[in-house]
Amino acid sequence: MMRLGFVPLTDCAPLVMAQELGLFKKYGLQVALSRELGWATIRDKVIHGELEAAHAVAGMPVAATLGLNSIACECLTALVLNLHGNAITLSADLWNRGVRDGKSLRAEIQRTRGQKVFTIGVVYSFSSHHYLLRNWLTAAGIRPDQDVRIVIVPPAQMVTNLKAGHLDGFCVGEPWNSLAVRSGEGCVVAVSAELDPLHPEKILMVRREFAEKRAQEHIALIAALLGACAYCDQPENHAEIISILARPEYVNVSEDVLRYGLTGPFALTKKEARNISDFCIFHRHDANEPSADKAGWVMRNLRTSGLVRDPGQLSAALGRRIFRPDIFTQANALRLSTQTPAGKENTNETKVISC
Repeated sequence: MMRLGFVPLTDCAPLVMAQELGLFKKYGLQVALSRELGWATIRDKVIHGELEAAHAVAGMPVAATLGLNSIACECLTALVLNLHGNAITLSADLWNRGVRDGKSLRAEIQRTRGQKVFTIGVVYSFSSHHYLLRNWLTAAGIRPDQDVRIVIVPPAQMVTNLKAGHLDGFCVGEPWNSLAVRSGEGCVVAVSAELDPLHPEKILMVRREFAEKRAQEHIALIAALLGACAYCDQPENHAEIISILARPEYVNVSEDVLRYGLTGPFALTKKEARNISDFCIFHRHDANEPSADKAGWVMRNLRTSGLVRDPGQLSAALGRRIFRPDIFTQANALRLSTQTPAGKENTNETKVISC
């Protein structure tokens, strides 16, 4: 049995659908999905061998390998699960004060200086959310860690903390931005597809030891998830995906909230929504290959964020050790060899309903 961890987010869809469509079984795998609270739990369980693999933020295998905020454990990724899918949401209180973007947030920070320090949540110290937020703030002339406080909060707890007044905003993946908008607690001021087009978001993370000792299982796992990524990228499948993700064992929010981030239009406020091209990409645009460009994006943002004490550790050689297109190529070849003549994934195996 292989234990595969995920955090309840819209972009866990490839893992969920690989299970539901019988794709793991197709490649001879027995997989148990494990729903985890947040990214620190995912990291620790992978490091300590409680999970063989996991849905993870793109910077996590780098941070784990270097021992940033954890014990050091060599990890790698041979699959990018998706691009984009995040947004920056500010509280309804800030919106009602006229804050609509970074420039107006800076004006509000200056107006309330000495009275309040605004607190903004991100999901993990070394995640795209943290880089995107810091870059957005800096572009508006706001100094991260000086003009605002940035704190780590699990994705599913963002809206609760916003409602309680512990947060003034957050950067998180779907569906938690949409839940904030739908509940009247927040408004979206930026989306990651527009802040940094085609940036890598979630990856499949494993320990290097697992990838080496159980290489064939690892390749089969990637092949199954590649098929699921392709399935999730097809609009005609989104209604089914939404209905499955809504279930308690997966994301556990209403189908209406999940719909914003998958089918659109994407709600910015209760009164405004718009179609955002490529809000979340699961397969197209060569999304899944853990290429040198994607590794470079992670390394560059870790370096420029100031979050790593010794930026010299973030070498191209380290990127090549962690982001593994060679393993991806083997898994893709396996997947292509099992496709139907029409080029579509054969998902006629018995569906696995329980994880």
